Amino acid sequence: MADVIYPRLIGAKLRSQLAYRTSFALDFVAQILAQWIELFVILVLFSQVSALGGFSREEVLLMYAFAGAAFGVADLFAGQLDNLPTYIRTGSFDVLLMRPLGTLPQIMVSDIRLRRIGRIAGAAAVMIYALLHVHIDWTPAKVLLTIATPLAGTVIYSSVWIMACSVCFWIVEGREFANAVTYGSNAFTSYPINVYSRPLRWFMAYVVPGAFVAYYPSIALLGKQDPLGLPGWVGWTSPLVAALAAGVAGLVWRFAVRHYRGTGS
Repeated sequence: MADVIYPRLIGAKLRSQLAYRTSFALDFVAQILAQWIELFVILVLFSQVSALGGFSREEVLLMYAFAGAAFGVADLFAGQLDNLPTYIRTGSFDVLLMRPLGTLPQIMVSDIRLRRIGRIAGAAAVMIYALLHVHIDWTPAKVLLTIATPLAGTVIYSSVWIMACSVCFWIVEGREFANAVTYGSNAFTSYPINVYSRPLRWFMAYVVPGAFVAYYPSIALLGKQDPLGLPGWVGWTSPLVAALAAGVAGLVWRFAVRHYRGTGS
């Protein structure tokens, strides 16, 4: 039943948004510009320096593009979790529990905003530019890694979103904490992680596995040594990290839902 209902719900949401084409077009362009704000910061930064953490402008743009594309897709499907505090506070989450469907998928398809594709398009354009201007010794394995990196990054970001928002089951107004982890991860992963201080690097790169969204895959593609000293094969482990993150996120969500007592209890 779920494999029929979810596509219909998504289709209804998308059709309603495409009904107002001018509004959609304006929102689409606005999302592209929003994605390129960080790009502008990077370009300004490289007008003053020739390298950042040992990486050239185009190499940093590759990391930025991988991170931006992954975050854009994750935001499209997992961004609705930002509304979880409202679901809990108003009792709407109790309604989700009464339906014969998973609570997490219900929230994820509840308010898909098609305009967010603009962020993905903006990042994809930069990715194409970066891939054409960096030196990569292409092999079939590296082609697969290039395709898998945004997909694995999407899973990592979505998993982080789920785990961070699960805090709201205990702290109803925990949205700010969740936003700091999710949107903060996007800003963190747009740059080489070796430019950050050690405490921030350890937390955002390994506790929150942001380093595996763009940094390590980019190093593997470029054939460069990790300035932090980890072996080269680490750059190929993003799909494995994504699978582990998804598993942990599922366990965290299930634990949180099982201990949910409702707004009246």
